[in-house]
Amino acid sequence: MTTTRDRIIVATNELFRHHGYNGTSLSQISEAAHATTGSIYHFFPGGKEALGVAVIDTTGAVYRELFESIAAEQPDPASAFQSFFAGAASVLEESDFIDPCPIGTIAREVANTSEPLRQAAERAFNSWIASAKNYLINSGIDPDAADDLATMFVATVEGCFVLSRTLRSTDPLKAIALNVVAAINTAPRTAHTTAR
Repeated sequence: MTTTRDRIIVATNELFRHHGYNGTSLSQISEAAHATTGSIYHFFPGGKEALGVAVIDTTGAVYRELFESIAAEQPDPASAFQSFFAGAASVLEESDFIDPCPIGTIAREVANTSEPLRQAAERAFNSWIASAKNYLINSGIDPDAADDLATMFVATVEGCFVLSRTLRSTDPLKAIALNVVAAINTAPRTAHTTAR
């Protein structure tokens, strides 16, 4: 059963995806979540900023787990990352190019004006990089190369979301997927290990 707090987070996530952080008001959140403004402040005493932190933390964990589940189903790192990009392209097309993840959008809007939101976005991005890096290392890729590849992966996903939404085309995601896969295939391996 969904709690009021969860309902507020889900509704806010959707509003942030459609309107961004600055374009979303507490009254919109209250209406979409079927919750009073008092309830929002009950669960998030810091108001919209605290709610934004909760949305970023929740969404960050969901997307990290999504990557990990996709990667676990694939036979090798190249297939895992290719599958992730293909899935992202499908989500963009199916949603008519609505922002699939509000974290990058929020970070761009408020990184210089809200330290709690910036720190939440930093945690999310760092957790994604760490997850991708660990997966690559466990697949036999040299740790330094894995760190670079994981950072490139997160940066390109976020950048491609912006470019694909602006162009209303998944071509940027498809193009960068080929480059990420090529980089993975040519990355140095650790001694005595092979790619998954």
